[in-house]
Amino acid sequence: MDMTGVPFSRRDWLAGLPFGMGATAFAATTDSLTPRAPQRQARAKRLVHLFMNGGPSQVDTFDSKPKLDALHGKPVPDASLRTERKTAGVMRSPFKFSRYGQSGLEVSELFAKTASRHADRMCVIRSMQAEVPNHEPSLMLMNTGDGRLPRPSVGSWLLYGLGTEGSNLPAFVVLCPGGLPIVGVQNWRSAFLPGAYQGVHLDTAKTEPGQLLENLRHPTLTSDKLRPQYDLMAALNRRHLARQPDAAALEARLQSFELAYRMQSEGLDVLDLRNEDARLKERYGNTTHGRQLLLARRLLERGVRVMQVWSGGGQPWDNHDNLEKQHRSLAADWDQAIAAFLDDLKQRGMLDDTLVLWGGEFGRTPVAEMPGLSGRDHNHYGFSVWMAGGGVRGGMAYGATDELGFKAVENPMSVHDLHATMLHLLGFDHEKLTFRQAGRDFRLTDVHGRVVREILA
Repeated sequence: MDMTGVPFSRRDWLAGLPFGMGATAFAATTDSLTPRAPQRQARAKRLVHLFMNGGPSQVDTFDSKPKLDALHGKPVPDASLRTERKTAGVMRSPFKFSRYGQSGLEVSELFAKTASRHADRMCVIRSMQAEVPNHEPSLMLMNTGDGRLPRPSVGSWLLYGLGTEGSNLPAFVVLCPGGLPIVGVQNWRSAFLPGAYQGVHLDTAKTEPGQLLENLRHPTLTSDKLRPQYDLMAALNRRHLARQPDAAALEARLQSFELAYRMQSEGLDVLDLRNEDARLKERYGNTTHGRQLLLARRLLERGVRVMQVWSGGGQPWDNHDNLEKQHRSLAADWDQAIAAFLDDLKQRGMLDDTLVLWGGEFGRTPVAEMPGLSGRDHNHYGFSVWMAGGGVRGGMAYGATDELGFKAVENPMSVHDLHATMLHLLGFDHEKLTFRQAGRDFRLTDVHGRVVREILA
């Protein structure tokens, strides 16, 4: 597909060289995932998004609010603190906060292992804002930049701009255990971008390599027997494509078939954790999230460009009641795994050019839902995410919420701002990474967003 969004084949592309690149300054076709230079010097070349779906509570993780202790159980003191449901009063955090690292970054005991080893590498954004307090549109906003309409995911935009460094594995891999999250594959879709840029889901609740990605090996034929069959099928499809030069989806399908064949040589090996060092596996933890992040590191080493690592299907962090027990259980597995993952990336020299993002689609209220002081409601007015590596300034908190932790009052940061900053770190001007569709130039940040330079190293 050309940079105006008009579909064409490889043959047409070659015949049309030289081709005007326009503002994007790189070439991308539907059958090309070869590495491409970004528009400008990049600090990061790969992205890992640790998605805490359901909405973790900022006042129980990365945004300490001592005022909640004094007001615990009392009516809401501010009429502007509006929630979806009736409240049972202010609810203090059951978790202790401490300061970590030379920076003194304040973090809850839920993520003590991560903070004790990596506080000075973390940039906590305490003033994130979404648009509505509902899961579906907020998931879409965080993942695609639009909460209502079908749009390409962040990962798809990055593949469109950068291609991939590996040829035998998908360039965009999604690790989500126990089924799909809310709105399913829409979270990692390519939408109107070529289908080759869509994420590939692995159900990491399963542990056998052949179960993580089913049908990876032919049940009877070896690779050398399959190659002639793939070549014949590809020749027939190319002949069909020559008669339908505008069939961009067909050309994407050709690439998918070829990738499926190549994956047979490397896919099972990278998914098999049995040969990993036992001490390293112990550091990650023998848990679903420990295995997920160890697998993520192995995939990144082999050239995967974008990794999304999810808490699980549904909304694990959506703790409207029994928050103390559920947040503690979720964080226990994640904390150990994240600390080991960042250690591993640092030791292998990969953290400096890997951008790591942690967070959910929104946060939670500082007040409890009816009838008791047990859980918290959705809150899109002010919540926390953090980033590390990839050119991010570590050991800092950016922005702030009010004294109760409900609304961003200092340096509010929209999801569009977050995306613009991420693209900047990965070498792109968010206003110039565009794709023409339906008569207009689309971009991840739509008509919004600014690069938040205060958090850049």
